[in-house]
Amino acid sequence: MSAPHHDIGYERKTLVLLGLGFGLVGFDRWLMAPMFPYMMRDLHLGYSQLGSLIGCLGVAWGLWSIVMGPVSDRIGRKKILVATMIGFSLLSSLSGFASGFMSLMLLRTAMGVAEGAFTPASLAANSEASRPARRGLNQGLQLSMIPLVGLGFAPIAATQLLRIVPSWHWVFMISAVPGLIVSFLIWRSLREADRRGAPAGHAGVAKANWTQLLRTRNVLVATAAILCAMGGIFVIGAMVPTYLIAVLHLDTRSMGFVASAIGFGGFAGSFALPGLSDRVGRRPTALFGFAAATLLLYAFSRTAADPKMLFALLFGVSMFSIGLLSLLSGPVATEAAPAGLVASAIGFVSGVGETFGGGVAPAIAGYIAEHFGLARTLDFAFYSLVAGACAVVFLVETAPRRRGIAQGDGHTVPAPSGHEF
Repeated sequence: MSAPHHDIGYERKTLVLLGLGFGLVGFDRWLMAPMFPYMMRDLHLGYSQLGSLIGCLGVAWGLWSIVMGPVSDRIGRKKILVATMIGFSLLSSLSGFASGFMSLMLLRTAMGVAEGAFTPASLAANSEASRPARRGLNQGLQLSMIPLVGLGFAPIAATQLLRIVPSWHWVFMISAVPGLIVSFLIWRSLREADRRGAPAGHAGVAKANWTQLLRTRNVLVATAAILCAMGGIFVIGAMVPTYLIAVLHLDTRSMGFVASAIGFGGFAGSFALPGLSDRVGRRPTALFGFAAATLLLYAFSRTAADPKMLFALLFGVSMFSIGLLSLLSGPVATEAAPAGLVASAIGFVSGVGETFGGGVAPAIAGYIAEHFGLARTLDFAFYSLVAGACAVVFLVETAPRRRGIAQGDGHTVPAPSGHEF
């Protein structure tokens, strides 16, 4: 039977809307960082509490990505996407009314729940709308919006808004508006094509076989590899700014310039690596990404106080490390999924990685810094990336072009032989 006609217009519209949605996820997540110096004074907070506020969101995000992936497979994408986008937008706005650490902790945890639930449903919806030959590029473009908007534009928007609104409270309150607009557009535009014909069938498959993920080779390999990638880039993101000042003795302005490479490099890598993998394959791209990130981090850790060279090296480290996150949680997880479990696979891979990378790895790095010196945290990130390179050797190739699979629709690529244990 011939493949159904592919709607390229719908593919592009879906990519734009879900990309905007993911950008707002990043914006709301990282908006607190540039606001924190002002919040510290008003709410009597310290740097340890900042770490807790960032960590609680990461852990909640990871756990709820795992939990809500199967739910999305059963009830569809649209309801979850609209509800969670409204939820995290309003919760970000409510942060402007926080009166202390505990109220902020509760709001940030709830935001992590909503954003974690949004992640697998949105990546699965993108996959379903995309032609298989463009799956990696499209999912990478969507994921690239988090570093671009969250780490790149959020500090600029926040500091500019502070010049025209009375206080930081207003910045948080205004932040809900774009999310509410995009959630309405998703409700109007997104289709539930995969569930119109046989909703009960999909529900039965997803509900009965969720544990099949634990017997699927590429799901387990991708999960192990993303733990290593997260252990690299999250430690780098958390520790490098302090490393630049305390170890290399850069001034604040130079530190900001160098650290910005994380956001811009991550944006480039988020779509470059998955897009490259559409052509050359998932496994060789993953191997290349880990090898390049490892070598560049080694060079970065041995570079003196040269801001331009440090920026270039850190840009490369971030490009490959964050690109690996997009590759592993996007096309690799999507194509590893058993039938009816696309969002479940994405949620499991990204959720386990987020829980470790967002919560556990920075804590380990903090212990290392305290007991062995700040420079040793880069060694922890280095060995994490080396371990990731070893893990992806065991990936089974699933890229449609490399496997010669027809490109006519947006459904999950059938699992290759030997894909399950």
